[in-house]
Amino acid sequence: MHIDSVQHLDEKRLMKAIWGKVYQLFGEVGASQTALSKIDYNKEQAILVIRCSHKRLESTIAATAAITEVDDEESVALRVVAVSGTLKALRNKLSKRQC
Repeated sequence: MHIDSVQHLDEKRLMKAIWGKVYQLFGEVGASQTALSKIDYNKEQAILVIRCSHKRLESTIAATAAITEVDDEESVALRVVAVSGTLKALRNKLSKRQC
């Protein structure tokens, strides 16, 4: 996903914001079912790659779209730019997008 923000954000703070929104929207059980994890973060290109359960993809997208700020102070918008079943296919999509 692409991170629209004035400043470069720390990956831990971003993941904390994503987890917080997932918990807020879907509760503890729903959050555990997403199986969220960070795969890669490119601060210069503002690209965050996360992994989630394919069964909870729509929930994860909804939660990330609902994030408007990090730590109640920094405005941010997260946009999904690509979704794939494998990391190899995802990296191919992202490399074609950047050319």
